[in-house]
Amino acid sequence: MPKNVEIKANVEDVKKLKVLAEELSLMEGKLIVQEDTFFLVPNGRLKLREIQDDKAQLIFYKRSDTTSAKLCEFHTTNVSDPKQLKCVLGAALGVRGVLKKQRLLYMVDQTRIHIDQVEGLGEFMELEVVLGESDTVEGGVKIAQDLMDKLGISKTDLIDVAYIDLLLAKTNT
Repeated sequence: MPKNVEIKANVEDVKKLKVLAEELSLMEGKLIVQEDTFFLVPNGRLKLREIQDDKAQLIFYKRSDTTSAKLCEFHTTNVSDPKQLKCVLGAALGVRGVLKKQRLLYMVDQTRIHIDQVEGLGEFMELEVVLGESDTVEGGVKIAQDLMDKLGISKTDLIDVAYIDLLLAKTNT
């Protein structure tokens, strides 16, 4: 099963974060427009990710809900007919919620830096340190913490749950 070490954080100054991400990655962010439909499952999270002008993917992942850098194990598969699959999975499992976001992607070595504008929630940053077969979780955590420091992200900025959890909590209050 592929693995990442991840953190998510609130963003106070998105302009400053973009400048720092561009400096670290030596690139402009690549814009990705996504819609994630989450399904009701007994463990982990299952989502159908539809990417504007690109392929769709079905993604199952497991990770703990903690603010610290955490291990995320996942499986993905490309989907040729996302509309029909969404119908089938929605009928079989039920839809938990739909999340729409615009994401700027920056790459720093094996790490994806995402600056996300999440509809209904605001601006966030996510780091995904992609772990290879010989990489350790501890090494991934060290990389994530180093990038957090370089990007000006403090531990008080970190969030412990998925965006869909934040969105559902907001809409249920």
